[in-house]
Amino acid sequence: MSNIIDSIRAEYLRYKALAEAAIDQLAEDELSARGPNDGNSIAVICWHVSGNLKSRFTEFLTSDGEKPWRNREEEFEARTVTRAELLSKWEQGWDVLLGALATLTDEQLQATVTIRGQPLRVHEALHRSLAHLSYHVGQIVYVAKSMRGKDWTYLSIPPGKSDAYNKAPKFEKPASTTSPRAP
Repeated sequence: MSNIIDSIRAEYLRYKALAEAAIDQLAEDELSARGPNDGNSIAVICWHVSGNLKSRFTEFLTSDGEKPWRNREEEFEARTVTRAELLSKWEQGWDVLLGALATLTDEQLQATVTIRGQPLRVHEALHRSLAHLSYHVGQIVYVAKSMRGKDWTYLSIPPGKSDAYNKAPKFEKPASTTSPRAP
């Protein structure tokens, strides 16, 4: 990594790949199915993540991260979508995030941005966003795994494979933007 922003970008991309690897294991109708105990569907979670990323990172340095045009409540409405619709919505948020990160420099990490009127340093806002994203990626993986059951393909070290993995670890660097699947 040549700088901190590159490191943060790589970590975002690692979580993006993890979520997409989980989504790839599901049939189209499973993307809109409610999660366990009537929880959010993967479609709902993706709508929320996309809305959050678009709101936070549109005019990231110059306007409040909670945009007046965002309808957060709508993000959580149950919906039936196609795989193409889900991935299109997902990418909309990621495009805004990655575009904003492409213009940031390490020198701007101490600048102040606002989210819901709360001032934060750029590095604080990025860490907050990354933590929020990882929380929802964990939900996507959990919901997908619960739907696949015994047919789930592990995205990290499968049970009983720790020793073999530790002899040749492959996915330890955040810079990895390839699929997070372990052997």
